[in-house]
This record gives sequence, structure tokens and C-alpha cells, in this order.
Amino acid sequence: MFRPLELFIGLRYTRAKRRNHFISFISLTSMLGIALGITALITVLSVMNGFQQELRGRILSMTAHATLNRWNGLIDDWRMVREQALRHPEVQGGAPFIRGEAMLNHASMVSGALIQGILPEEERQVSDIGDKMIRGSLDDLRPGEFKLILGKALASALGVVVGDKVTVITPQATVTPAGVLPRLKRFEVIGIFEAGMYEYDRGLALAHVADAGKLFQFPEGVVSGVRLKLRDLFQAPRLARELADQLPEGYLARDWTQDHASFFRAVQIEKTAMFVILTLIVAVAAFNIVSALVMVVTDKQADIAILRTLGATPLSIMGIFIVQGITIGLVGTLLGLIGGVSLATHVDVVVPFIESLFGVKFLAPDVYLISDLPSQVQWGDVSTIGLVAFGLATLATLYPAWRAARTQPAEALRYE
Repeated sequence: MFRPLELFIGLRYTRAKRRNHFISFISLTSMLGIALGITALITVLSVMNGFQQELRGRILSMTAHATLNRWNGLIDDWRMVREQALRHPEVQGGAPFIRGEAMLNHASMVSGALIQGILPEEERQVSDIGDKMIRGSLDDLRPGEFKLILGKALASALGVVVGDKVTVITPQATVTPAGVLPRLKRFEVIGIFEAGMYEYDRGLALAHVADAGKLFQFPEGVVSGVRLKLRDLFQAPRLARELADQLPEGYLARDWTQDHASFFRAVQIEKTAMFVILTLIVAVAAFNIVSALVMVVTDKQADIAILRTLGATPLSIMGIFIVQGITIGLVGTLLGLIGGVSLATHVDVVVPFIESLFGVKFLAPDVYLISDLPSQVQWGDVSTIGLVAFGLATLATLYPAWRAARTQPAEALRYE
């Protein structure tokens, strides 16, 4: 459709200083509207990608990529399970754990918590909890000493500091001559960690795996499961199935996408919703091209009639105005892509500048877990946005171009 004649005239119409300045204004606003819409869309999606990556990193710094356990929740030979898992080339490390719910009591304060028994020397292979310590060290957890490391929010809720004693109350009961009594055990707080996720900071307490086993009446050497760290966390679902198939019958495998499926599904739905909402802004700007081209067609009735009398076909006339509309859409799309990528990659500079300029703080550290706006540009998103915007702009040119092609020379020249 686009022969040299159509390209030449279409580009000339785009560059020419029109007599009707309002038409030029509409074309310019359409172009800028597409650019601003694309810029906003790329920036918002990049910030959402950054938040998703940041939250995923914080979650996976505390939880394993995959977990192996049995249907009854007890593994009596965890070393065999760990060694067999480590034979897989994609497994970087493994560590046993014991997990159980309990109540923690200090003075008049009581709070529920998840007690997780760990082996400090192995735990560093599967999580970054050792790097999250703000008081004490994982190495201070030694078997038989009954010591705890609490999350920062949990310690604050109980009103304890390092060196205080807390009473741990488990759901298991002890039968005594006085009746059935809950199991109680005194633990000393020897450390505090801050993971940056309220779920862990408020509800997790770490103990040595041997002490946790005695607390929850596990047989010696028995654990709840084995936590694994993988080389590629995005391959966790497939690798978890492979590892479960290699183990004897009765063993199960879970990966991090199952443990936090609702959270990551919600984030993805939010991202999709924002894409749709902001695409509507681009669509509104793109369809402004319809108004601009319709007015151009009306303004160029005489030119169209002369071209038709000189032998131009309706298809050629249509091609001229499609070239003009596509040029507006292409320039707007390119400007938006350049502006969006530039802004998204410099969010960490632009946002602090705006905050200092107006004396505001968008994400207060005492309110939000993440006080800075992270940004991650994904080129798949950028290309999708560019194609969608350009497609909408191209679609918007079809009706005005079709209308121009239907212009009758005799009617157009009647009053000239």
C-alpha cells in the first residue's frame, strides 16, 4: 500500500505548517498524550516489578526455595534425605528444621509464635537469617541451652531484650497427678533479627533444632523436614517434583511458589490491572488521532479531489492518511519509550529530588516496610507496551483514512 507517492505526500502533510492551527494542536496533543501515557505505564510497571523483586527477595531470605517432608510431618533420617537432594546439580544447600506453634509469655505479655528449630551451621546454606541479626548471632544457639532468637516486632510485643527469659507454652499436654497440664519451658532470649517482613518479625522465633525437638516431644534425630536452596529459584516447581520422585514413597516436596502463592498471585493481578488502566490512557490519546485526521481530511478535501483527478486510486488516498496517522503514533510511541525507560531507570534519583524539593516523604520508613521506590525495567514489558500503543495508534488511523478514500472529486471541488 505504501508506495513512494503515499509516503511522500503523507510525510509532507505531517511536516507542513497547516493553515488550521487547531488541527496542528490536536495532532501535537495526541502525540504528547501517547508519549506521556507510555512513560507513565513503563514507570509504574517497572516500580511494581521492583517492589515484587524486593518483596520476593525478603521472603526468600527467610524461607527455603523448596522443602522436603513426609506425609506424617516427620523425617527420621534427614541426613540421608539431605545428601540425596544435594546430589542434584541444581541444589546448592540443605538444612533440617523443626516447626511448631507455641505461646510465648513474659511478665504479663503473651503472644503466639512459630517456633522454628534450626541447625545454625547448616541454616546459612538455605537462608540469609544470619545477615538479618541486629542483636546476637546464630552461633549462640547451642543444643541443650534452650535459647531463642526472636523477631524484632515479636520481642517488642513481649517487651523483652537480649538476656531476658520467656516461657514457651506448647499445645502438647503433660499428664501429672494434679491433672493434665500444658507443657512449659523457660528459654533465654539471646538474639533479635529484623527480616523486614512483618510476617516473620512478628511471628517467628528461632531455637536450636535439638531444643525444639525436646520442646515438641520429637524422637531424637527426627525433624519436620529438610529445607533446600536451589541455583535457579524460578525452576523450583519443576525441581521440587524431580527431587520428590527421587526419594522413597511417602516423601513430599513443596516449593516457595506454593507457600506464597496467594501473595504473588495478588501482586500479578495488581500489575495486570494497572497495565489495563494505564493502557486506557494511551488508548484515549491514540484515538485523539481520529479527531485530528478527520479534521485533516475535511481540510484537505480539495487536495484529495485533485489527486483523484490526476489518477490517484482510493487505496492511495487511504495510504496517504494512514502514513500521516502512523507517523504521529510512531513519534509519540518512540518518545514515550525513551522517556519511560529513562524515568524508570532513574527513579532512585528523581524521587529523592522531588521529596527534597517539596519537603515530603512518599514512603515513610516508620510506616512502610520499603521506604525507597525500587525499579526494575523488564524489556518484555517495554516491548509489549510499545507494540500495544503503536497498534492502537494504527487502528485509530483506519476510519479517517477510509473516509478520505471515499471522497468524491466532483463534490469536493463544487465550491472551490
